[in-house]
Amino acid sequence: MSTAKIALVTGAGSGIGRASAVALAKAGWRVALAGRRPEELEATAAQAPGAMLAVPTDVADPEQVAALFARIQGEFGRLDLVFNNAGTGAPPVPLEDLDLAAWKRVVDINLTGAFLCTQHAFRIMKAQDPMGGRIINNGSISAHSPRPRSVAYTATKHAITGLTRSTSLDGRAYDIACGQIDIGNAATEMTARMAKGVPQADGTMAVEPTMDVQAVADAVVYMAGLPLSANVQFMTVMATKMPFVGRG
Repeated sequence: MSTAKIALVTGAGSGIGRASAVALAKAGWRVALAGRRPEELEATAAQAPGAMLAVPTDVADPEQVAALFARIQGEFGRLDLVFNNAGTGAPPVPLEDLDLAAWKRVVDINLTGAFLCTQHAFRIMKAQDPMGGRIINNGSISAHSPRPRSVAYTATKHAITGLTRSTSLDGRAYDIACGQIDIGNAATEMTARMAKGVPQADGTMAVEPTMDVQAVADAVVYMAGLPLSANVQFMTVMATKMPFVGRG
């Protein structure tokens, strides 16, 4: 069996997930790719042939998540890293007009999906030899500060911080480290709209600076590569000039 470390990246079909999965593969990891779009997962896998395994998965579905982790254990025999990256948002409507189904879908993917993956990772990491592993959660800048009309996304990302802290505490006795990366304005499909201007807290529209998504991927590889005796508990990687620090 290969001595390469094994990683799982969710939301691996595009953006931050794809960049991070490719960067991990180039750093010597074997990477399982999870996401809802099989064709996009295969496109990611094609960037590092032989190093990545595409497993179409909706992390909001408990049965699909169970099947994902069973496939990883059967294929690789262990799991060293989970990057809980899968996420979605709701339509940018006034808070009182947000449809309940849209709210629940964001909670199911962003929060429950990360929880389900964490549960399964714990079961594998506690039982394997050597014991332990690492979980990295994608918190987003929205784990600190909301954008206008983003109540579902912001609420789940604040909740991810609680999940990170609880996971870090509960994993301590089993050499399971957990940290969080909070990302601001990485240039991906999701942030393309910023080139046209996005709503600001004062009601204006403004074009916001972005950064190369590779900066995020490099940070994930750094966090992943630490010995389990060390942990980046929280890291913020953001476009230097984005309106976050201060009053805009």
